[in-house]
Amino acid sequence: MCGETGLVSRPQTASLRDLWPHVRSHRVVLAAAAVVSLVATGLALVQPLMLRRLVDTVGAGGAEGALGAAVLLLVAVTLAEAVGSALQSYLLQRTAEGVVLDARRSLVGHLLRLPIVEYDRRRLGDLISRVGTDTTLLRAVVTSGLFEVVSSVLMFAGAVVLMAMVDVVLLLITLLAVFVGAVGVIALGRAIRRTSERAQAKVGDMTAAVERALSAIRTLRASRATQRETERVGASAREAYLAGVQMAKLQSLVQPIMSICIQGAFIAVLGFGGYRVATGSMSLGDLMAFLLYLFVLVMPLASALQAFTTIQAGLAALDRMGEVLAIPTEANDEQALRPLVSSEIARDEEPLLEFDDVGFSYDEGVPVLRGVGFAVSRGTRTAIVGPSGAGKSTVLALVERFYEPCSGSIRMEGVDVRTLRREEMRARIAYVEQDAPVLAGSIADNLRLAAPNASDEELMSAIEQVGLSELVQGNPDGLATEVGDEGILVSGGQRQRLAWARALLAEPELLLLDEPTSSVDSRTEQVLQEALHDAAKGRTVLVVAHRLATVADSDHIIVVDDGRVQATGTHEQLLLSSELYRELASHQLLV
Repeated sequence: MCGETGLVSRPQTASLRDLWPHVRSHRVVLAAAAVVSLVATGLALVQPLMLRRLVDTVGAGGAEGALGAAVLLLVAVTLAEAVGSALQSYLLQRTAEGVVLDARRSLVGHLLRLPIVEYDRRRLGDLISRVGTDTTLLRAVVTSGLFEVVSSVLMFAGAVVLMAMVDVVLLLITLLAVFVGAVGVIALGRAIRRTSERAQAKVGDMTAAVERALSAIRTLRASRATQRETERVGASAREAYLAGVQMAKLQSLVQPIMSICIQGAFIAVLGFGGYRVATGSMSLGDLMAFLLYLFVLVMPLASALQAFTTIQAGLAALDRMGEVLAIPTEANDEQALRPLVSSEIARDEEPLLEFDDVGFSYDEGVPVLRGVGFAVSRGTRTAIVGPSGAGKSTVLALVERFYEPCSGSIRMEGVDVRTLRREEMRARIAYVEQDAPVLAGSIADNLRLAAPNASDEELMSAIEQVGLSELVQGNPDGLATEVGDEGILVSGGQRQRLAWARALLAEPELLLLDEPTSSVDSRTEQVLQEALHDAAKGRTVLVVAHRLATVADSDHIIVVDDGRVQATGTHEQLLLSSELYRELASHQLLV
């Protein structure tokens, strides 16, 4: 496709550095959680030493008062550690929710600004999955992933130092077993990351399949295709299931590997340590302290290795998010562009809009427009007519800068539009699409898309202009009347008139209309014709139409066929000079 701005190569594999932008704004809370974690870790590490002293005191027949004080101190330290762990958990959970919120806002903000070409090539369900499922995985990375690894490493290091102070030989036995288990888990981690990314992609495929089916549910019912589509979505769900099962298989191996190694270390330490206690080379208190440190070592180690697999899944999610975030938005290439010259100082003789030898194709090698050239003067009504597939709607899409031309240029007030900022151009243009999409929400919500500050009186005035008063006045909710998902609760003609009203509220300088009366009856068409005449006063109108009756009185008519301008003129002139136009008019009983 020509004029693409969104094509990028796949980003490099995500690393933990790529997580920093998502957690940077939460660094204060993370720092607080880190401090609490250090305190809780220190309290956990000191408990075995306190227990060793208690056991040795009992063995030596210590005073009852000293024993009571030692027990109370141990209980106090244990409770303090529990409170610290709970506080740390809360801070991490709170931070994780904030990270997910920020990631979703960032991703949604980026998605809504992607070039239109990206929506043409991607499935909406997969993009929705990245906002929902993939961002959720970041929560686990923060709560039981990255921070758990850091906390566990601190706990592990402290336990190793204290175990070395108790007995070096038993420490070496323990570390050997831990090393064997860690190697196995790290080897699994790479496979888990690849499998997780594949599983997330399959979930995206399933979401896309569900979105496809639900968006066309009435068509499916009318075509008696519900069962077939159910099977299609079910097949996609099964692929997601199989990918998830493969992921579960790999994750299920992590715990057994560590359990075998840890239990082996425990048995070896207990056997060898018991022998040394029996021979008098080690005290019972030292053995109990070492065993407690072994448990202290085991818990963070198991958590760290489990967190390692969680991080791999989270990094796979970052890969998928990064793939979208790496696509330049429409605004990325417009920072250095200049604003559009205002019409007040533009020369009157300069056409407001001009196509100069414009060529365009959606698919390479399949041209839609071939050297199209025409000019639209200020304050005039220009119509584009021709058979289906001639490229009429594509002309409006190029004016709106949804795409860029492959060749030639489009000028607004004599300036190549590629040097202008899209948002500033669109602020002066209103576009009524052929299918007149309506968003879920109220009538007022839809009308205020183009005029967010419009009053209820202004909304009603626009509604009256397009003959839609009965929709509002005949409903007790008035402007708050819900239109349903994709406007399903209103008729096609009402959706089209809502789109008209929305365009009129924007008070554009250039009004683009794509088949503006395709979904209305003859009576409403007459109302819209009158609205079109009113809308044309003081502004420029460019309209695409199949019904020649709606544009026969236009100031200028452009006949397009096979991507080329075949003829131009008024209705009367074209009846004499253009065989194609005469044929179209004849079919519509205008001749």
